[in-house]
Amino acid sequence: MEEAATIREKRLYTVALLGNPNCGKSSIFNQLTGLRQKVGNFPGVTVDKKIGKLKLTDETEVKIIDFPGTYSFYPTSVDERIVVQTLSNPQSPDYPDAVVYIADVTKLEKHLLLFSQVNDLNIPLILGLNMADIAQQEGLEVDIKLLEKKLEVPIVMMSGRTGEGIDGLKEQIDLIFQEPAKTENRTPFYKLDASESAVAAVANQYYPEANLYQSLLVAHHHEWLSPLLDEQQAAISKAAENEQFVSLKSQVRETMDRYEQFIPIAQKAIKKSGKSENTLSERLDSILTHNIFGPLIFWALMLMVFQAIFSWASLPMDLIDGFFGWLGESVRSVLPGGWFTDLITDGIIAGLGGILIFIPQIAILFFLIALLEEVGYMDRAAYMFDRLMQRFGLNGRSIVALISSGACAIPAIMSTRTIGNWKERLITILVTPFISCSARIPVYAVLIGFVVPSKSVAGGLLNLQGLAFMGLYLLGILAALVAAWIFKLILKTQETSLLMLELPEYRSPVMRNVLLEVWEKVSTFVKEAGRIILGISIILWLLASYGPSAAMQQAEQTAIELAESQQLSEQETEDLVAAHKIEASFAGHLGKAIEPVIRPLGYDWKIGIALITSFAAREVFVGTMATIYSIGSSDDEFSIKSRMAQERHPDTGKPVYTLATSLSLLIFYVFAMQCMSTLAVVYRETKSWKWPLIQFLFMSGLAYLGALFTYQLLS
Repeated sequence: MEEAATIREKRLYTVALLGNPNCGKSSIFNQLTGLRQKVGNFPGVTVDKKIGKLKLTDETEVKIIDFPGTYSFYPTSVDERIVVQTLSNPQSPDYPDAVVYIADVTKLEKHLLLFSQVNDLNIPLILGLNMADIAQQEGLEVDIKLLEKKLEVPIVMMSGRTGEGIDGLKEQIDLIFQEPAKTENRTPFYKLDASESAVAAVANQYYPEANLYQSLLVAHHHEWLSPLLDEQQAAISKAAENEQFVSLKSQVRETMDRYEQFIPIAQKAIKKSGKSENTLSERLDSILTHNIFGPLIFWALMLMVFQAIFSWASLPMDLIDGFFGWLGESVRSVLPGGWFTDLITDGIIAGLGGILIFIPQIAILFFLIALLEEVGYMDRAAYMFDRLMQRFGLNGRSIVALISSGACAIPAIMSTRTIGNWKERLITILVTPFISCSARIPVYAVLIGFVVPSKSVAGGLLNLQGLAFMGLYLLGILAALVAAWIFKLILKTQETSLLMLELPEYRSPVMRNVLLEVWEKVSTFVKEAGRIILGISIILWLLASYGPSAAMQQAEQTAIELAESQQLSEQETEDLVAAHKIEASFAGHLGKAIEPVIRPLGYDWKIGIALITSFAAREVFVGTMATIYSIGSSDDEFSIKSRMAQERHPDTGKPVYTLATSLSLLIFYVFAMQCMSTLAVVYRETKSWKWPLIQFLFMSGLAYLGALFTYQLLS
């Protein structure tokens, strides 16, 4: 025992979490790792992986990898392929020392196919039977001893919702590394025939550490598995031809053979007591997925989400606004006047304050969406709108991407890998950015205040600004559907695809999972957006504070002469000088250069600067305006809304943000592709710059024309 402990101290063990989609695997991952987790990518691909750390009883750390949900080792999507890519090659960087296989005990027969395949890899294996609480409610009796005897692996009954069995799972993980010999040499479920063995032997030459079944997987998938070279793939193909090995036929034989073995085991081990009756999920689905009531309930839920974003967030937003106001004043009172103090207050504090104030709204959006996902409702939404999606050239799975794009277009586009049809996947990728993401929330929240009064209607149940917010989302959805229909007519393919989606049981949400999801999304948003905004705010402050020396001196002299002629006060003179100098600065020259193009939209050169910087990320628009308007301002109020409301045209003295200008900006940001990260992901997913370029030109052109029409009509 002491020797085993000594060995364990010298290395970091890796444990893979595997299971079918909707088995509750992510809940178990959260229970094991808590906040000790992060999101990364598998080597060489853009597929996300969650990695967490678990400390065992002797303080040994174990790395837990939450792999994508998979039905079998014969994948139909990119996410499923990564599981096979990793587990078929013992030299893979993420190859695990042990596997914890999570299965829904209420649907054990369906979940044992992948388990039996993992078993044949001969990796130390633990079977976690999740949903123990649901099994008890449904009157299921599970014979654990029989299952352990037949399956030859340690089994833990558990619940990701309640935490039941998590300590037992940790103990089994601890034991499996102390006594690895007890977990090896299990009886395989599947025996290879002569042709399979012969082809596997050839594949084994290129994966020498793989066992016989892993080599068979290499033979099945050699056309896309890496790091196989072209000549190695050709050698396996030739061996398959010589041995009359047909991959599809072999897969069917293997699958049927496995089912014949584990179904009798599951039926003997699990018995249901009591009378059979409709489950709660079936009774709820009769209403929530009804042809008429279902869509009405869906839109009512979406309306509630958008109302909450404005109603619930007002108090924390006021507190954050007050904090940054106090912080700016405090810094100015402590530091001596000069360029460094201006950089801190006008560049950094103003820029960050202009975006961090919207964290409550973003957190509320993620919180409510995570709740709907936890209870199992979002999959029902995909099911309900499948037929509608197909009319626009999309797949039923497209609704998952479109809905999740409300949080961020990047993971939404990556989720299209589950769509097998090339045309439907490409159309989904091209139109997904039309759905308003969380990055647009700051822009919408500021500009809606200039367009829609904050009034309650319907007896105080609804807020006009919340209704306007939902209207912008609906406009984005409409644009996505129309664009999809256009692409459907342009792109040609003979492929067809069907929606294959397992609807999970309705369950009460696990608040731990919901809060972890909110924490992960908001912290990622703050880190990514904060880094961009901080850098851009500093650059903007430099560009707006400095310029060609002759032009800056001339601007200052002109402002002083004008102030003397108008007999302005000292503070008014300083503000006038600052206004003239920023116009003569490098930022002013940049804005003035593009002003002729954006003037028909109702925008001045300052808004033009914000449009340019927001190509890095949409939310940078607000931080940019906060930085520009704070320079030279004597107003201690750090609210970006207040600054924008006070902004006047120097020639006419009229407000810059009129109804026409504000609506024009809203329409522009509904349609515009202003996110470089999204374009980069589209390039990675399509492996061509052709489609990102088409997407950018199409969306930018639509945004410009829409904003132009809106401003000219209203002004």
